[in-house]
Amino acid sequence: MSMRRNRNGVRKERIIMLASSALVLTALTVTGVYVRSSHRNINENNVLDLSAIENAVDESAENNTAGEDMGTIFAEVGTDDLDYDPFFQEANSANVENERKSGIKQEEDSEEETEEKPDSTSQSEKNEQDKQEKEQKTGEDEGMFDESSETTTEKPEDTEAIATTVQPVLDFGEEDTLVWPIVGDILINYSMDKTIYFPTLQQYKYHPAIVIAATEGEAITAAAEGRVTSVSYDPKLGNTVVMDLGNQYELTYGQLDNVTVSEGSYVTTGDIIGSVASPTKYYSLEGANVYFKLTKDGEPLNPMTRLN
Repeated sequence: MSMRRNRNGVRKERIIMLASSALVLTALTVTGVYVRSSHRNINENNVLDLSAIENAVDESAENNTAGEDMGTIFAEVGTDDLDYDPFFQEANSANVENERKSGIKQEEDSEEETEEKPDSTSQSEKNEQDKQEKEQKTGEDEGMFDESSETTTEKPEDTEAIATTVQPVLDFGEEDTLVWPIVGDILINYSMDKTIYFPTLQQYKYHPAIVIAATEGEAITAAAEGRVTSVSYDPKLGNTVVMDLGNQYELTYGQLDNVTVSEGSYVTTGDIIGSVASPTKYYSLEGANVYFKLTKDGEPLNPMTRLN
């Protein structure tokens, strides 16, 4: 009997242990399922919807083009997930309105509206005004060229241009005289009726001019009023200047340096035309000098008959 009781007791203990184990396993299983389900819900809540972001980016491009409010771009995504302030705009961005610029734009818009505002003046009145303006402009243009108009003023450039085109009358005659281009002794005199000796050349020749002794670097002046017709270089005479005196009279200056006149320029008596140069090899024995020649119709004349 005691043996049966012990067996029955052991069975009951086993049954109780199995039942307890089953209850514990069931409870653990239910708890695990519950925890897993809760964790899944949390993860699903924390997942970012990428499709919503792509849609929001597309809507952002469309809204920027149409000029819509930026605050509605990420409405579907949620501001908690992206921590985005729809009313925040970066400085100097395209959506930031500068008050000064907007003011300028408003002024430009107002000016455009003013320009586009139809003129209340009738077409006939406009034509009359245009006609009057044209007549007034024509009168002003005529006044600019009217020499008698008191309001007309000439530009300094025009005055100078006119002054340079005024050509003095050259009228050198038989009774007119010349001044010495430089003060000095006569080294070689004028001689066309007989030959004269040239020391450097060591020969006798006709001479259509006079050679005046001078000092190198000394100033040479114009012997009469005239117009420069030629500035050139001659192997025998060095730098030469030819001047027209009028009535077919001409003066030729030779052995010059630092010529201060040019072709076409007008000079008056006593104006400096250059300085004395070192003598050419044809006048090396004579020394520094000035070659001075007077012609009429191309024929040489004795300048000594005209020099004071």
